Amino acid sequence: MTVDIRIIRAGQMYRYYLRETVVGDGHRPARTPLRAAQEQAGVPVGRWMGRGLGALGLAPGEEVTEAQLRNLFGERGRHPYADRIEAGRLAAGDSPKKAYRAGALGRRVTATGVDFVFRPQPSIYLLWALGDEETRRVIEAVHERAIVRVLEWIEDEVAVIRYGTDGIYRVRPPGGLVAARFHHYEARSGQPLLHDHVLLSVKGQRLDGKWGSIHTTALYENTVAASALYNELVAAEVCEELGLATEPRTVTPGRRPVMEIAGVPHGLIRWTAQRSDQIATCLTELEHEYVTAVDDDGEPLFLPVVSERARTKLNQIAARKTRPPKKGKARSLAQLRADWRASAIRTSGVPADVISSLLAYARAAAAAIRARVAAVVDIALAAVDVTATVFVMNEGGRFHRRHLLAEARRHLALVLRGQLRDPGLDDQIVAAALSTHCLDITEPKTIRGLEADYRLYTARWALSDLPARRPHGPETEPDRQPPTDPGEPAAHRPPGQDTGEWDVPRVPLQYDRAVLAGAVVREQLHTAAATVRGRAYDVVAHQQAAMPEQLLAPEPAEAEHDDQEQEAGRRGALDLTALRALRESRTDVEALDLTAERLRHLQDAFTAAADRAHTTMGRYTPRDDAETPHPARRDDQQAHRPQQPGPHRGPGAGH
Repeated sequence: MTVDIRIIRAGQMYRYYLRETVVGDGHRPARTPLRAAQEQAGVPVGRWMGRGLGALGLAPGEEVTEAQLRNLFGERGRHPYADRIEAGRLAAGDSPKKAYRAGALGRRVTATGVDFVFRPQPSIYLLWALGDEETRRVIEAVHERAIVRVLEWIEDEVAVIRYGTDGIYRVRPPGGLVAARFHHYEARSGQPLLHDHVLLSVKGQRLDGKWGSIHTTALYENTVAASALYNELVAAEVCEELGLATEPRTVTPGRRPVMEIAGVPHGLIRWTAQRSDQIATCLTELEHEYVTAVDDDGEPLFLPVVSERARTKLNQIAARKTRPPKKGKARSLAQLRADWRASAIRTSGVPADVISSLLAYARAAAAAIRARVAAVVDIALAAVDVTATVFVMNEGGRFHRRHLLAEARRHLALVLRGQLRDPGLDDQIVAAALSTHCLDITEPKTIRGLEADYRLYTARWALSDLPARRPHGPETEPDRQPPTDPGEPAAHRPPGQDTGEWDVPRVPLQYDRAVLAGAVVREQLHTAAATVRGRAYDVVAHQQAAMPEQLLAPEPAEAEHDDQEQEAGRRGALDLTALRALRESRTDVEALDLTAERLRHLQDAFTAAADRAHTTMGRYTPRDDAETPHPARRDDQQAHRPQQPGPHRGPGAGH
């Protein structure tokens, strides 16, 4: 995830941001003015952004001063010009208490803001760091535009102001939000890392002119969707401006592949991943300690396998243990770029001519991808993959609309390979998934549960009843590890221990199970063609170009038999020429290669999850109106009024 979030609280945490974050994640000397400290650190000054600036007398792009930061984030949510307002009221004869209240924005709060950290994928900021000046300017401009777009989406779709008893009423901030953006160039280790800290104030103005507080939980809940939107926007616009394309690559075996710029060598990405290597090494050691820890009686302290929850906790511990110290002497961006180029040539193992011509190599790779990948998006068929993935990757098979939205954006990034899409296409996929493949199981106990954002869904499919056929994959050794990207180093293993002694048993990752679930659903839907826009499609002819080979349809018939009459039950399906074109346009995603042994483990884990979900869905009996899918209603962006619960639709209506 390339958008991180952290709450800013008045007091010690705000002082940390003022000492370090706003000066390029460095260290601000005591009694040094903010502007001087930023110049010494070699980072630009902060700038205001957001549609809510006009209500505070600020303008987009205006410089952020220390007094404004202190008032808005350090003084529990006061006006950025609170000092000026208070002085004017005192001069007019108001009492000190009344003058102080005049500079407040509603009630005082402890959590004064949220820090969003935006950073592009490694291959993009490598082009920014090692490319020419024109490439650097293009990527920085795209990065800034993507941040603005994501903030606008948060203002329109996510942010709500709570008011009334226990926050019973919620409205969108009609005037927008206020944020301070700080541009940074490098990581704590000194490696290139283009990223921005966007300090979003929790203060927002309602329609009646009063100031309220943004519900921070809603921001947390939509961070994944915001990250997916940012990634998609940055990749698509960079590819459009520079003539590039994206490709999926493996970072962690068994996890979701990430979209990187095609043609950027993996060795360069590994060169920037020094911190990731340190965390991975420490994590391996912590996992071994976890599964071998025993109490005084010799009994295991923890489970004999590492679950996803335990892995997440251990990863956080590893990140803290390996955190490097603050960077040393400040350098200008020009000096940083020169040093990064020299370091990459010297230590990355990538030839110097490749580094010097990185953009040309990426453009050549993009031309090859454009020639063999047909980026075709079918909303109805995309809804199948999105629903199946979200259903498996959420505990108990229950999810909200935001989960579908995040997955739809990831799906589009995987399919389009860096091409621009029409606005609102992600919402159309979500609407199709909700109306066709999802069952509303909301049982609200509060008014909040009636809101569109908090309605609870599950898939209509009774997955435990689906056929248990497995995709036909290559037969390999049971202990074969899933393939990784070329150049991926072997996992760290302490000296003196062989593979069998150090391998740590792990619960199969959720994305592995989601891939298998999607395959099972497609197999079931393959037997009954789904009618979409007046013609029947075979789901096996899905447009997703990155589908692994063993999940695709068998080879189509020979060309001389293409004109033969189609089989019964498949009338109106895609012609064989189109099927062949889709198959030949797929890409090789090594991350999704499923061996026979892994499929057996995944099938067992998936069957257990499906049984639990089937038990949950059994409580909801079909209604008479189950035959007619209920279309998903688009969220009301202005009033944001809670909806009344509608009738439940039967689990069989989606077939």
